[in-house]
Amino acid sequence: MTSTTLAGPGFLRSKLGGLPPAFWALWTGTLVNRVGMMVQPFIGVYLTQARGMSLAAAGAVMAVFGVGSLLSQIIAGWLADRFGRRITLTGGMVATAATMVALGYSTSLPAIVATMFVLGMTVDIYRPASTALVADLIPPLDRPRAYGLLFWALNLGFAVAMVAGGWLAQAGYGWMFGINAATSLAFGLLVWRAVPETLPARSGPGGPGRGGFADVLKDRLMVAFSVITLISTVVYSQAFTTLPLAMTHGGFTTVDYGMVIAVNGVLIVLVQPLTGDWFGRLDHSTVLAVGLAVIGAGFALTAAVSSIAGYALSVILWTAGEIVTAGIPGAIVAALAPPHLRGRYSGMYGFAWSGGALLAPLLGTGLLEVSPAALWPAIGAINLVAAGGLLAIGPALRRRTAAAAH
Repeated sequence: MTSTTLAGPGFLRSKLGGLPPAFWALWTGTLVNRVGMMVQPFIGVYLTQARGMSLAAAGAVMAVFGVGSLLSQIIAGWLADRFGRRITLTGGMVATAATMVALGYSTSLPAIVATMFVLGMTVDIYRPASTALVADLIPPLDRPRAYGLLFWALNLGFAVAMVAGGWLAQAGYGWMFGINAATSLAFGLLVWRAVPETLPARSGPGGPGRGGFADVLKDRLMVAFSVITLISTVVYSQAFTTLPLAMTHGGFTTVDYGMVIAVNGVLIVLVQPLTGDWFGRLDHSTVLAVGLAVIGAGFALTAAVSSIAGYALSVILWTAGEIVTAGIPGAIVAALAPPHLRGRYSGMYGFAWSGGALLAPLLGTGLLEVSPAALWPAIGAINLVAAGGLLAIGPALRRRTAAAAH
């Protein structure tokens, strides 16, 4: 009885302990914000059903949103290093709340296009600031666990948002925009009240405003890692772009796709917090390479399945790879970045992620049109290339990580 009682707190402490209150404020705000993030997943349905747009027009509007999201990462990285993580995150969330309200009231095509571009600029502006903030607050050994916990909060919140958003879309889209705006505002205010500014002091060549993205681009290791990130994001994003099209092309319904993709969220919520600290103690480049290889194998398996159970099995496999990788990329970026450039390095990583998400539907739908049978093996092979790239730069990453730890 005694050993069981003591094991419980010790187990929880290994998963959750040792992280400062400011991190938990950021974690709570991230969860609240993601729970309310209902507009983005349902924006295509909103534009076609509530605003009467054609599929082509809705796709063009969503592409404008993607361009805004791509540019926002560079701007946000500069803001986080120049003015601070706290004000960038809070300002981005307040701007997101205002833009959500404006989009809900926009009726003309020019107004919707302009507002969607602004929303793309604001909705993800918190990411570089959040990544830099964790690197400022958390020592290197605990960073994979901290980034993994944020990843878990994002997925838990997204799962709730998908269910609530579907219901609210039927009740009236106004509720969706209002709740999304409210949770964005709550996130920003919570950070402003509970998270201190962690920007390095303005002193010498490493102070705020010194250096720029040219310094990031001169870092060949960071550029290589960003290219690998872009490639792997193109692959991962197929789950939310090409997979639903491939399933409906094969005679399945959107409900079938929803059930299959729900497996991803359930597994992450149940398993990832239990494994993040263990994977975080291993060599980061090797763990990430293995995870990407498993993700690639999961997508390649999709070519051989023809039932709901088969699709679910492939999702389970690539989700296992996603769980392995959770928290590792953020820790790598934090190790590569000098303290005064953490925002810009995080912005570069976010730019690569957004770029991959933007390219994913173009590649996936193109391959689907050429040959549905060749689509998934090709996607899997692309991720093996990304995994091989990580192994190639692994020794250099280990040297930089060791230097950062000391």
